[in-house]
Amino acid sequence: MPQIAQLMEVYGSQFFWLLIVIGIIYFGIAKNMVPKISKTVDDRQKRISDDLEAAQTARDRADQIEEEYRTRINDAKSDAISTIAAAKAEAAKKNEASVKRADTSIAKKAEEADAALKSAQADALKEIESVAAEAARDIVATVSGTKVSAADAKKAVKAAF
Repeated sequence: MPQIAQLMEVYGSQFFWLLIVIGIIYFGIAKNMVPKISKTVDDRQKRISDDLEAAQTARDRADQIEEEYRTRINDAKSDAISTIAAAKAEAAKKNEASVKRADTSIAKKAEEADAALKSAQADALKEIESVAAEAARDIVATVSGTKVSAADAKKAVKAAF
């Protein structure tokens, strides 16, 4: 059949040039595009690891702040207890009426110390929450590329606490 014999003559050169063009495109992409893509992936991975390291640093700082807060609270409690014990011992030496007056004074001091402790605790928790919210915003922005509002980050941190 002459039609089939002509196919190889007519399309043979077209197949040859098709293979040449496909080869050029393939090697052009492999030599030019793959290194660029690899560099972009490596840069992104480095940025993510740097951001995670920064988040860990922020977490360590928050843990340190919390530890300092707990130390201050324990010191304040022990100071309050020692003040109360000293005041009670002194009042017991004087007389029973003085003891009653001292008890009311001590109760007032204890309430003030408790209020101060609660205030210090609230301040420390606010500081920890703000550091955690900022770290959460940075992590979300780095990992997913979306921006989270400060209010949403604070809500999420409060829910986690």
